[in-house]
Parts: sequence; C-alpha cells; structure tokens
Amino acid sequence: MIEHIEKVFGLHGEGFSCLLRINEHGLLELLHFGEPLSTADAEAFITKPGLGWGESVLLDENNTASCADSMPLAWSGTGRGDYRESPIEFGGISSDFRFAYARVLDKPEPMSTLPFAKGKSETLKIVMTQPGAELSLYFSIFGGVLTRHAVLRNTGKENIVLTKFMSSLMDIHGEFDITTFDGGWISEMRKHKIPVSENRVVNESVTGFSSHRHNPGFLLSEPEATEDSGIVYGFNLIYSGNHYAAAQRSLQGFTRVIQGISPSDFIKTIAPGEVFESPEAVLAFSEKGFSGLSEKMHRFVSENIIPEYWKNRERPVLFNNWEGCMFDFNEARLLGLAKEAKKLGCELFVLDDGWFGKRDSDKAGLGDYSINKQKLPNGISGLSKKINSMGMEFGLWFEPESVNEDSDLFRAHPDWILRDDFTPLKGRNQFLLDLTRPEVRDYIVENVSAILDSAKISYVKWDMNRHSVALGTKAHDYIIGLYEVLGRIFGTRPQVLLESCSSGGNRFDLGMLCFGPQIWCSDNTDPIERITIQENLSYLYPQSTFGAHVSAAPHAQTLRNTPLCTRGNVSFFGCLGYELDLKHLLGIEKKQISEQIAFYKKYRRVFQFGKFYRIKNGWQVTEGKTTLAAVFRKILSAAPGYEKLRLKNLDKAKVYTFSTFAQKLRVGQFGSLVKHVVPVNLNPNGFILRTADKFVTLPDGNLEFKASGGAFSAGIMLLPLFRGTGYDKNQRTLADFGSELFIIEEAEK
Repeated sequence: MIEHIEKVFGLHGEGFSCLLRINEHGLLELLHFGEPLSTADAEAFITKPGLGWGESVLLDENNTASCADSMPLAWSGTGRGDYRESPIEFGGISSDFRFAYARVLDKPEPMSTLPFAKGKSETLKIVMTQPGAELSLYFSIFGGVLTRHAVLRNTGKENIVLTKFMSSLMDIHGEFDITTFDGGWISEMRKHKIPVSENRVVNESVTGFSSHRHNPGFLLSEPEATEDSGIVYGFNLIYSGNHYAAAQRSLQGFTRVIQGISPSDFIKTIAPGEVFESPEAVLAFSEKGFSGLSEKMHRFVSENIIPEYWKNRERPVLFNNWEGCMFDFNEARLLGLAKEAKKLGCELFVLDDGWFGKRDSDKAGLGDYSINKQKLPNGISGLSKKINSMGMEFGLWFEPESVNEDSDLFRAHPDWILRDDFTPLKGRNQFLLDLTRPEVRDYIVENVSAILDSAKISYVKWDMNRHSVALGTKAHDYIIGLYEVLGRIFGTRPQVLLESCSSGGNRFDLGMLCFGPQIWCSDNTDPIERITIQENLSYLYPQSTFGAHVSAAPHAQTLRNTPLCTRGNVSFFGCLGYELDLKHLLGIEKKQISEQIAFYKKYRRVFQFGKFYRIKNGWQVTEGKTTLAAVFRKILSAAPGYEKLRLKNLDKAKVYTFSTFAQKLRVGQFGSLVKHVVPVNLNPNGFILRTADKFVTLPDGNLEFKASGGAFSAGIMLLPLFRGTGYDKNQRTLADFGSELFIIEEAEK
C-alpha cells in the first residue's frame, strides 16, 4: 500500500515501511526504512537540526540548518553542499534536482532495455527536475521487498554527458556491519563482514560482468543481529554487468547506501529527448535476523524474478557428460552414458562442450555451429531422438558470446570481436564477440535458434568462460545486447530450461535469473567447498536457483576425497545433477546413487521450493508437513562429544516422526582397523577388502523416533560420532567430511 499525506509518502509492504518526505527545499528525504508503522507517524522521524552543524553550505541563507550534507536523503546531487557520495554525476558539472510532482501507479512502468521485477505491485513515481533534465525515481512494493530505479531524460537542447548514475540511494540511521560475498573462480561467495564507519566501504565489479569477485548482493546488519533476531537489510541489483555499491557513515549517524552501475569507464551521452534508465535495485528489511531477510529475498526471486513458466515448476535430475568425457566422445559413448544414467534414475542427459566445429580442445571451434559429424554422424537431431527414445530429455551446452581465433567465424569476421586500441588479449584461447553490434546479435540468435529448433532440446547450459579487458565504455551496452539476445531466443521458447554459467558463478545475479531459473554455482564441485558457496548464496537466492552436481572424488579442485553420501546430501539442496564417468563406479556406488536419486525425487519439491533455514552445522528445508535437515562435518576431532539437532519453525504442539536417510559404509573405509575385529591379519589395501568393497556395506547411524515440535526446537540428541573404538550400527561412523540427512514429518493423528 502507498499513502500520500501532504508531502509525505508512506510505502508499506509485508513487514516493512518506507517513509519519504519532500522537504521545504524540494529535496527527497528518507524519514524511515524499517519496521512497519503509520504514515501519520512521519512527524516523529523528521530530523530537527537546530542551528545546524557549522561550516555548512546553506540552501537557504536565512536558515543555518539548511545544509544538504546533514539531511537523510533518498537522492542527492553534486556541488550543492552534500559532500557525501552522490548517485549522479555529469562529468564535473553540478546537479541539483528538485521535486516537481509525484504519482502513484497501479503497476510499474516497464523498462525498455533492462530486465525488471514482474508481478503485482504498486509503484510511487517521483519526478524531480533541474534545467535541461528530468529525473524519475521509481519505488515499487513486491510483497516484503522494495525495488528502486531511476530514469534520466534530457529535456534541454544540448547533450548530457552522464558519468555516474546509481539506481538507489538510502540514508539509514544507525550503526551497521556490511557483509559482502567475494572470491574468484572455484572460490566463489566467501563471506566478509566489516563495520561501516566514516570510511567508505565499496563492493564493486569492473570485469564487465557481475563476477565471482564481488556478488552484487550484500547485507547491512546491526552488530548484534543473529540468524534469528535483530535488524538486517538486504540489497541486490537486477543486472549482470559492472556494478557498484558503497556504504559510509556520516557524522550525523546516517549510513548512506548507494547501488547501481559501476562508474568505472562509464560514460553515456544522452541527446535531447533521449532517456537513460538504471537497473532495478532490490531492498529488503528484516527484524528477524538473517533468516528473516533470506526468506523475503527468496520469495521475491521465486515470485518476481524467475520466468513465469518455471515458477514453482520442478527441475529434472540431470546427467552432464563433461567430467566423464570432456572433448573425447562419440555417439556410441554418449548413448552408453545415457543408458547408464537412465538406469540410475536421471531424467535429463546434457551434452556439454565439443559437439560443433573442430572442437577437440578449447583452442578451436567457438563461434561455429556446424555439427562435428566425426563425433556425431547423425547430428544433434539423431542423438536427441535416441536419448528421447530411452525416456530421457535432452539438453545441450552453448558458449555463444565467445569465439576462437581458429574458427570459421573469426576467419570470416575478425572485426566482430571486442577490442580496444591495442593488440587483443585472449582468455582461455578465446575472444569475446562484440554484442553491441546488431549483426553479431543476429548471428547468435539465428544460429542458436536453428540448433534448438532442429531437435527436441529441453535444456540449455549457456556458458561464458572469460572476462573482458576491452569492454571499456561499451560494458553497459554489451549487457543490454546480451539481454536482447537472451530475450529473442528464450522469450519464444519459455519451456526450455535455461541454466546460465560463466566459469561457474561469474554471473550469479538477478539479471540472468530473469531469463533462466537456475545458475551453475561454481566449477568447484567438492561438497565441502560447496557448503560454503551454497550457504552464502542462500542469504540472497533460493536453493531452486542452484545448479548442484555430484562429481567424482578425489575432487579435481582440491584432491579431497569425500564420501558419496556427502556429495549427494549437499547437492540435494539445489537442482540435482551428476557429472562423472559412470563406468568407474563400483556396483555399490551405483546402488547408492540410485537410492539418492529416488530419495531426491520423492522429496524434490521440498528440496527445491521448501523454506530454507541455516541451522548449526547444516541446513533445513520445510514444505507443508515435511522437513528435511542435513548436518555436515569437516575435520572431526578425536573423542567428539554429543551433538544436538535444533530445528526451526515446527509447531511445538504437534508430533513428528524422525528418521535417517539410510547411508552405508564400505568395509574398506576402516583400513587396518579391520584387523582388530576379524581373526586373520588382512591387508587393508589387499584383494579381499577391495573385493568386499564391491559387494558389502554396513548400515550407518540409523535413528527413528517420535517427538513434539517443541522437542525439536529445544534440540534432540543425535547418535554419537565415531570415537575410535570400532564399528557400531548405533553410531554415526563417517568421520571427516561425513554428513547425515534426516526426515521429519508431521505424524498422523
């Protein structure tokens, strides 16, 4: 609901209120963004500066308190006395926008070049002007989330040179910590929390893309906030390019938070009559800690970002051939893998890189779309028909934004690559195509569309494996071009499941999620690493957006050897897939994978769409009468103590059944300890134990009982962990990197 009382605007969503005021100088003040309250309370939040702060530039020479630098604002200019960071810059020329008029709209005005939140919403449009320019500020309510963006129109007779244009500015009173999610390739989403002080804290990407270096989403929290209590703000950006956010505390105690396109190398010339729009910023408030904030962000993404066709639609269990084959495959090998994957329970077979041109390595072929007939004599169409006849769907990998020098496309159009005034630099043996050129966009759309229409393809993995060093001032236009390409291809094919990827999580952002419902989290599939990556993603994104695969161990990224059950348990909390060479699996491993897939299918809706909670040493998802919880371990100490499992938001008055998803131990895992429990001295690496590992397993840590929701809230006692004294079926034996998965269901009356 949006209310208007004189020059005060009250925006009221689920669990929050935002009060804005047009002050006596025509500036837009932020009176409050936080707990729900009445618009009529606005007077209580107006700052009363008295005589002001001294040494000030005054908006009114007769009023010593009329200094913009001490006002809590929702937009500001430059050169007019506010020395805090400005959201807009005209190449060194001052800006001074003042209020003109406001309107309440029944629905948001659609953006012309950028993706935006969709769904039922009320929108406040505030128009501010200065000579030669008009600024429209949009505030939209989507349930428990507020979105903002700005549109600048040139109303003058001369060009406007825009060098900075943010989506949102909020001056929020209080002391806060800022949490950002940073990293790099195979090391995405590392959480960093620091206090916000008078020194500016910046979260920025300048790689051309949202990047694994700094995710565009971040948090602002009171120092005492916990997972379940305290004030937490969340921020994100519906954008896939260079982004910028900053937080800085003023002398008056206001923390200025701005977010939008990175100003690095940003310059836009706006001709008379033209407009420029900023990406939509996402803001949320929780007084129920980080968990409450995540719930709001998850619901917003699921209801207002994900493409309509895929909202609440279950994702298939896929098998991707990359880790098993890489570039070395032919049709017979792929069909053999598909047959084995089908036996295990997989529903979708994905052919990854290497099916086109002379693509036998990453040094050639990108940019070409001719089918490699040596590998696939019957083409994509023939292969997909044979896989469909097995009862599996078929998916295909593309990397359309790049080109190899050794390709027919590059030889024909060397001018199509992104370049600056220097010798072009390669990354992963490839260049980026210049998506700012319409002929390049047309080429990609026509060729990808032709492949998709040539066969029954239900899934696309859209990859992009390099940063740009030549985008410069083209960075924003490149992203606009990418969005046009994605819209033209998938807007008319909504049923195709698009999973975006960019060297893993290099473009895990809300912009890409507007076109496809899931993103490959990371090229790192080590589950212990994935615990960190997926948990930190969960602060801002729902688990239904996570592409999560079980791979072979030891893992290529860490050489860590992890149990198959842990690899499965981590991947369950996302869109499950398998990516390994099936011919190297033991019989008992195949059986275990079959059991994993069957279990996942049974509880798929809970895993993908249940409410997600971060609990001690693990995760919880709840949907309807079912709760699933996992506990993960890293390095275990000797003689570990007892451990409790505390769950969230169960009805304390109801009774629930508790059981363990059965896991099995291989005899060989005990190594030389076997000598202590059998009458003969066995070689722990010998033939007998290796043979036993193929056929024999032991039950591990199965526990069943009933208890009230109150008991689970208080914390139920789990079985003891391995203490170095031998095997017992009533203990949890898996030690380092082990995990358990529990099923809690409301008992029948």
